[in-house]
Order: sequence, then structure tokens, then C-alpha cells
Amino acid sequence: MSDTQVKQQNTGAYYGQAVASFVVAVSATAVGIFSLEASGWVRAFLAIAVLYLTTSCFTLAKVIRDKQEAGQLVSRVDQARLEKILAEHDPFQKL
Repeated sequence: MSDTQVKQQNTGAYYGQAVASFVVAVSATAVGIFSLEASGWVRAFLAIAVLYLTTSCFTLAKVIRDKQEAGQLVSRVDQARLEKILAEHDPFQKL
């Protein structure tokens, strides 16, 4: 008997909300940076810093997801090996 894990899928509404939230956050930050009463160099520096932070967040999320998926793959391989050993084992076999 094997336990089959059901992979949860995100709904379209959840995906839409995540995209909308990201767009609102980046837009609000951009408006805030460009409405500062500071020199162009300061605003450019802040804009580059926000872009760097955003790409770093995406990279971190991908690395964490990849590590989790790799752990699940190893777990599945181990589970398959165990099931094969148990299926081949005959407790009534004479030694």
C-alpha cells in the first residue's frame, strides 16, 4: 500500500492576487522613489536597490522551492525502494 501525496494546486484567484499584490507593491515603491525631493542620483540609487532586492527575492524563492522539490524526489525514490524490498520479501521462505 503506498501513500500518494496530492499535490496542491493554487487557484486562479490566488495567482491573480499574488500578481496584483506584486504589481501594486512595485508601483507604489516606484512612485515613492520618483516623488522624493532628492537628486536624480539618489532616486536612481534607490530604484536600482529596489530592483536588486526584487530579483534577489525571486532567486531566493526559487532556490528554496528547488531544495524542497529535491527533498521530495529523494523521499519518493527511498519510498519506492522500500516498497520493492517489501514486495520481494517472503516471510515464509526457508533459509
